[in-house]
Formats: sequence, C-alpha cells, structure tokens
Amino acid sequence: MQRDLVRKMVFLTGPRQAGKTTLAEMIADQFADAQLFNWDVLADRRVMLAQSWIPTASLLVFDELHKMKDWRPWLKGVYDGRTQGQSILVTGSARLDAFRQAGESLAGRYFSWHLLPVTVHELVAKTDTVPEEALNRLLNRGGFPEPLLAEADADARRWRQLYLDGLIRDDILEFSRIAEVQAMRLFVQMLRERVGSPVSLASMARDLQLSPTTLSRYLGILETLHVVFIVRPFHRNIARALLKEPKVYFYDTGLVKGDDGIRFENACATMLQAEVQRRRDAEGQEATLSYIRDKEGREIDFVLCDADQPIQLVECKWSDAAVPRYLAATAARFPQARATLLVRHLRHREQRGAVAVAPAAPWLADLGAGH
Repeated sequence: MQRDLVRKMVFLTGPRQAGKTTLAEMIADQFADAQLFNWDVLADRRVMLAQSWIPTASLLVFDELHKMKDWRPWLKGVYDGRTQGQSILVTGSARLDAFRQAGESLAGRYFSWHLLPVTVHELVAKTDTVPEEALNRLLNRGGFPEPLLAEADADARRWRQLYLDGLIRDDILEFSRIAEVQAMRLFVQMLRERVGSPVSLASMARDLQLSPTTLSRYLGILETLHVVFIVRPFHRNIARALLKEPKVYFYDTGLVKGDDGIRFENACATMLQAEVQRRRDAEGQEATLSYIRDKEGREIDFVLCDADQPIQLVECKWSDAAVPRYLAATAARFPQARATLLVRHLRHREQRGAVAVAPAAPWLADLGAGH
C-alpha cells in the first residue's frame, strides 16, 4: 500500500470497525510530517473545508471522508492541486466503496485496498499465537479486532450486539427508509440461520411478505455495508451464474447461527474472501470466490478462480476426512486447480490422488502468505 501511495491516491475501505483508522495511523507513522483529518472531528472538519493543512505535508489522511457532502469533486480538486510528491490516503466504508456509481469521476487517480476481518495468517504473523489457537479464537470471537482481543467472551458478545444494532440503525438508514429498518432487521436474522445453504430470496420474500426485488435490494445494501458477502455458483457464463441461488456469508463469523461445522465454513469463507480481495488489490488479478453445485445437488464449498479459471477447490469438513467422490471427480476435471479437503480436526496431512487432505489451522495460516 505504501508503494501505491507514492503513485496515486489510495482508498482504504472495508467493514465498520475493522481497524481502518488504526491502520491509517500506523501508515502515517511511516511519514515524517503526515497530517490526519477525521470528518467526525469538528476541528479537523474546519481544516478540511478550508483546505488549510500544511502544504508541504508528505501524507494527508482523510478519515470518514464519505460523510462530506459532494466529497468526490472536492477530493478530485485536492488531488489535482496537491503539492508535488504529496500522498493522499482516504478511508471509509459503504459510501466510499460505492462511489463509482455516481458523481465526479476519479478514474486513474487512485488504487483501492480493502481491510477485512483478521485471518489466521494475520493473527499468527502478528502475534505469538500458533495456528490452532488462532483458529480457535477466530471461531469463538470472529475476526473483528475489538471482540477478538477482548479479555472476556461476555465483552465480545456485548460488542457484537451493539455493533449489529448500531449498523442497522445508523448505516442502513443511509441507503434505506426508516420504515424499512425493522424488515431489514428480520431479514438479517433469517440470513444468520441460512449460512452455507443456497438462499432463495423468493421463499424468504414470502415469509417476510415482501417482494423478491425488495429483498434483492436489501441484500445489495448489506453487501455494500460489508455485513455479508455473496458467493455465487461457478459458471463461465456469468449471466447464468447470477440467475442461480447464491450463498451468503457474514464477515463476522460471530453472527452466524448454526452448529460448529457451519461456523467453521463461514470462517473459511471469510478468509478465502480476504485472499480473493488481496489478489485483486495487490496483484490486479481477476479473482473471484464461487461454489460448485450440480443438478444432483452435489457441491463443493468453494472454488477460487482467476479470470474464470479455477485455481483452488476447497471443501470444508469439521471432522470427516473421507474425500467426497464429487470433489475427486471435479479435481480431475480441473487438473490446474489445487483441490483440498480442509478438515477442522485432523491429525495428519495426506495426499489422496488429486486431493490434499489438510488440517485447517496450518492451511489457513499459510493462506495469504503472499502479503
């Protein structure tokens, strides 16, 4: 990211309370005379509106900039008129990440980075935690920094309750009407119980007495707010994939209502999604995360693709180390892809034909080693 800051603006986006401000402060510490401004702080806001920061500052950080009215043309003017060699880092969440939909064009002026919840790889790399302990903690607490690092489980649960309530009450109102908040709340509760299964919006719409179009809009809002992410069926014909039922996973595994296996699958999904985003942000790959399901209902949990070509097939199991026939057959169909049966509780790593059977914790610790 620091290399990108030398060349263009950097937009740092991601879920609420994922640590974007903290990361921005850490980056600013690497610059001799950086200046940080938070739109929510009145004194900072005055400087931003007057553009009265030190002209020679090597780095300008604008936090929560998306809350400023007409921030796109303002930022374009700041960038185009900046002092030579001055770097700009902009942080925010939903509105910032969706800026492409309207407003002044910033094309060619920025690189985009996403900060997602902590992964096993990151927790092992930054602490003295071993992979097994790291995965246990992430399954128990989720990957958001505050509950992850809380002293007691009760503190993590209290954070999560306030986080979800505040997000629905505050952030969703930016995209929706106040009368829809209760319907959105019920929709989120239903999604929490459907993690890992194809989601039928038509069926859920009947239960909520809403139209499928309305629920599709709600799902889009939740995705924009980084509450959930959507994993669609793999198909080289994108239009056909969009017509099939998606799966929905939560960025916060702690929100999942299900057994240990479902929570484990959601945790794996978040870390694979983080790897996809890393490949897109850092390497410019056309990386995507999908799942495979055939007409007989046989499926593979995840397929990581680059430019629609499968490069990894991943099936998640809590304790069953028997290789599913469909996984073996699909691995033979896509020999260029690495096929892995990822088992939460497994004593030894094995190679069974084209499929690697791997204990989850060390495998996830290695995922993202390209950082």
